[in-house]
Amino acid sequence: MASPDRPVRPPRPQHELTVVSAERVGPHLVRVVLTGDSLADFGAAEHTDAYVKLRFTDADGDPITRTYTVRTVDREARLLTIDFVTHGDVGYAGPWAQQAKGGDRIVLMGPGSGYAPDPDAGWHLLAGDLSAVPAIAASLEAMPADASGVALLEVEDRGDVIPLRAPEHVDVQWLVNPATDDVDFLARAVDGVEWRDGVQVFAHGERESIKEVRRVLKQRGVPREAISISGYWARGRTEDAFQAEKRTPVGQID
Repeated sequence: MASPDRPVRPPRPQHELTVVSAERVGPHLVRVVLTGDSLADFGAAEHTDAYVKLRFTDADGDPITRTYTVRTVDREARLLTIDFVTHGDVGYAGPWAQQAKGGDRIVLMGPGSGYAPDPDAGWHLLAGDLSAVPAIAASLEAMPADASGVALLEVEDRGDVIPLRAPEHVDVQWLVNPATDDVDFLARAVDGVEWRDGVQVFAHGERESIKEVRRVLKQRGVPREAISISGYWARGRTEDAFQAEKRTPVGQID
């Protein structure tokens, strides 16, 4: 039963899609292209951080959902691309993507979203790890040609660097950090940027790393309304545990 103080959220649209292709594009990245007639009405056209919930089942047949950001969607061609971060046979979505082949089927719900680059922003700061690359890539592609800014992309392996299209005056920096327990790495990079007025920020990725980025943004006096920020995952947590912690102090980024 919904709380009387909280509106009931309508169910997300459901899409039954078929795999067109699956391709490994880096040591930790698999790109899966999906198709289905319902993609003609796929929402969030005005946003660049569209995310979906993919449905899997565990060994007992119970439903499991995993959250992924859409890399691209072509409504006219009915094609949707998702880049899956993979780490061997760990989890549900990554192993599924590694084994996916044409004709496989999957159900997803969504999208949800909330960010788009403001064409009137003085400059843009985008920061995240490999899990945030799809949204950052989509955001770079949506910016006007005269946009300026910096994109800081943290990866653990040089092989995870992939080509991105960006406006001429947006500096895309791939930052290789094999020390995955160094949660200050991305925040130090953000702090080292030459700051300008009128910034719009998009910062998403591993939760503790993004908390450190938020600390830097506070020190820099960036207004909260100019920031899109959240943890996409948390080191040492399954997504179920991560989602449950979002409702507790440890899981929140203000």
